[in-house]
Amino acid sequence: MFRDEDLALLARPLYAFLTVAPRAGRWPAPRPVWFEVTDAGDLAMFSEPGAPKLDRLRERPRASVVVAAPPGEPEHWVATEGEVTLHDQGGAELAARLADRYGVSHDPKYQALIEQWRDSTVVRILLHPDKLNRFTA
Repeated sequence: MFRDEDLALLARPLYAFLTVAPRAGRWPAPRPVWFEVTDAGDLAMFSEPGAPKLDRLRERPRASVVVAAPPGEPEHWVATEGEVTLHDQGGAELAARLADRYGVSHDPKYQALIEQWRDSTVVRILLHPDKLNRFTA
């Protein structure tokens, strides 16, 4: 589903903006998240087990993600949506990989948080893309 230029963008340590179905009476509110593309072409993210977004994903297991090149670069973005699966296994390992990917694994400001992720049941979120939009300038 992803083209080579999409994968080149998604291979960079950019924030993905994850949007899930909102609570009743609320508007959707994208949240910046760390992510990686799996070998199967899914987007892998993680969350603390008590996060409200996980409750909403259990109710409606569908989400969207947008990743864009930063200002100052030619416009390039990928927007995808799809079914979501939640996994109790592999979340801590994913969080550690992403801390490395995003260059914070040795940052003292992140050490307590990274330890918390290692010691908790971090939930792995997999978005299985079934719709994709893109733009490359």
